[in-house]
Amino acid sequence: MLKTLGRLVIASTCVMAATLPAHAHFQLAYTPEVNVSKAGDQPVKLIFWHPFENGHVMDMAKPLDFYAVNRGKKIDLKSTLSPITFTGSANSAAAFDGVLTLRRSGDYVMVVVPAPYYEESEDIFIQQITKSYVSRNEIPTDWMEPQGLKTEILPLNRPTNIIAGSTFTGRVLSNGKPLAGVEVEVEYMAAEPDMASNTPQEPTASPMPGGAVVALSDENGYFTFGVPKAGFWGFAALGSGPDKEFQGKELSQDAVLWVRAYDVK
Repeated sequence: MLKTLGRLVIASTCVMAATLPAHAHFQLAYTPEVNVSKAGDQPVKLIFWHPFENGHVMDMAKPLDFYAVNRGKKIDLKSTLSPITFTGSANSAAAFDGVLTLRRSGDYVMVVVPAPYYEESEDIFIQQITKSYVSRNEIPTDWMEPQGLKTEILPLNRPTNIIAGSTFTGRVLSNGKPLAGVEVEVEYMAAEPDMASNTPQEPTASPMPGGAVVALSDENGYFTFGVPKAGFWGFAALGSGPDKEFQGKELSQDAVLWVRAYDVK
């Protein structure tokens, strides 16, 4: 990811800035429905993409790990993966289909630990350790718990039913400890993947002028973002992980979190 050129501080704990000259890479762990009542299989797509502008798709290698956590129990999902080709507006690239099987009620925290991706234009590796959520029967069980990842964003609002027009607060953790001064890129999934065709649906919004929107974590690792629109919102804490090098090159080990916002009707 390109280095940030400038910052606009809005509050001591909340920052939004249009700072990056290019839009951001975002690892997806996407399933269309995040609030489910019935048991059964939920299709999941793992895509490394620019979903705000329906832009360039990056080739994914098979993830190092892919699992879900429900009621504190780890459920292996790596065995469900099958390779696909996802075709965005700019190109096609390797991605994966997976399956999340819902049995017990409660939260299912999906975790993707991808293999580092080499970004040739920046001569660095990127590894986005990603969390997303599915809730069965609206029973909260796991969403508020850290998952013990090298780096992660801990949500302070329930991530499966954010109210559009309200705020979302997260806490950036590195090896379980709060991390201050981290740039957190904010991404809207304007073009959601079509589960059948492996192509994007029509975009419902356009990227903001001026580049990526960025928040900064405060001295206790917190950041807050005003969620303006219903849909999926992603947050990527850049370089928040403890690993800084891979194969002799710089590694940006990022924490990614996806939440779902709804309009009040």
